[in-house]
Amino acid sequence: MIRHWCEAMGDTHPAYRGPDAVAPPTMLQAWTMGGLSGYPDQSGAYEELSALLDAAGYTSIVATDCEQEYLRPLRPGDTVTCDSVIESVSPRKTTKLGTGHFITTRMDVRAGGVLAGTHRFRVLKYAPAPRSTPRAAPRLAPSEEKPRPRRPRPVVNRDNAGFWDGVAGHRLLIQRCTTCATLRFPWLPGCNGCGSRGWDTVEASGEGTVYSYVVMHHPPFPAFDPPYAVVLVELAEGVRVISNIVGVPYDKVRIGMPVRLEFQRVDEDLELPLFRALVAGESGGADGGQG
Repeated sequence: MIRHWCEAMGDTHPAYRGPDAVAPPTMLQAWTMGGLSGYPDQSGAYEELSALLDAAGYTSIVATDCEQEYLRPLRPGDTVTCDSVIESVSPRKTTKLGTGHFITTRMDVRAGGVLAGTHRFRVLKYAPAPRSTPRAAPRLAPSEEKPRPRRPRPVVNRDNAGFWDGVAGHRLLIQRCTTCATLRFPWLPGCNGCGSRGWDTVEASGEGTVYSYVVMHHPPFPAFDPPYAVVLVELAEGVRVISNIVGVPYDKVRIGMPVRLEFQRVDEDLELPLFRALVAGESGGADGGQG
């Protein structure tokens, strides 16, 4: 299971391989999830609390945050047990979504009887705020129209400045470890294969395929027009890149679809690497992404 997890996550750290392997920390939570049927000996207290809040009118629910603390690694052969409790229910709170209560559950995970980690998960059970019918906005003359909001600026720091320098020159640069030759993306200060801090770069050919994707509907953001597709592209070099896709409607994106890198200026001072779908029999079509 450690090997399957690392393959899915693309994590090649040597601590997770071989006879002395340990499990990546987040597996501690994944291995103790109850699944659709829950836990065989659960008390039902959470369901009782939820039913009480439903009866009081707090019928909607949204996850708000999760806190995790890892105290020791899991190793093959460990017997893992967990206890889950309702840690707290907040006083009534008023939020933009509506009025309700924050419920915090805590799970203590033990390996061989020793505490290995703690997870806190918080949700808001609330009564949705009434929605007012928006008034139609007055039509503006062309000279009065507001400019389109700009996309968020990328955070450029000493660890990724070389990548953005490459983008400015229309080159998609991939880091390469000078010790073990492992390619990595996104850019990191050290190799996730051997830990070496030495690196150089190789330029991506720009060819790739859609490895996975999501269609974003909510929440809306002023610089984007939902729905739109966000794709995880597997480059020919083997690394994966998150970006937008153009040249195909959002509902026509498919896993395995071939794509090609292109650079697109999205406003007066920001240019981004995007991927154009290569659809057989089509010459490109209208943009389906968020260039």
